[in-house]
Amino acid sequence: MSDNPIARHFFNGFIRLHILYHAAKEATFGAEMAEELVHHGYRLSQGTLYPTLHVLERQGFLRSHRKLIHGRWRTYYRATRDGRKVLDEARQKLQELVAEVIEDQDQGFQKIRRNRNRSRSLQAATAAPARTARPSRAKAHGYKTESQRGRVR
Repeated sequence: MSDNPIARHFFNGFIRLHILYHAAKEATFGAEMAEELVHHGYRLSQGTLYPTLHVLERQGFLRSHRKLIHGRWRTYYRATRDGRKVLDEARQKLQELVAEVIEDQDQGFQKIRRNRNRSRSLQAATAAPARTARPSRAKAHGYKTESQRGRVR
C-alpha cells in the first residue's frame, strides 16, 4: 500500500468495499481476505485488516461467527442487510466514478460548468456600474483638510 496518507485513505475505502463484496457473497475469514487483497495489490498487516473487520462489524455492516476448524477457532464474517445495502449504494457510485474517471464520460460535470459560466456572464452583464469613490466628509462639507491648512504632520 502507498505511504502517501491521501492515497492510503482512498485505498482503505477500496479495502472496505472488497471486504463487504466478498462477505456479501459468502462467509469469509481474515486470512482468506488478506490473501484476496494481496491478489489485488494491497499489502496490509493483520494489525490493519482485523481492526477494519471489527469496525465494519461494530458499524453493523458485518456479522461474525466462530467455527472450530482442525482444532483452531476461526472467525467468519458475513455481510448484514445494512452491509449489502451500503454495498449496493457504493456500486452505483462506483459505476458513475468509473464512467467519469476511467471512460472520461463527464458530461454531467461539463453541463454544470457551462451553466455556471453562463450564469456568471449574465451576472456580469447585468451588474450595476461600479460606484465611484466617495469624497471625504471634510471635502463634502467644504472644510479644508489639515494638508490644505498647512498642518501636514
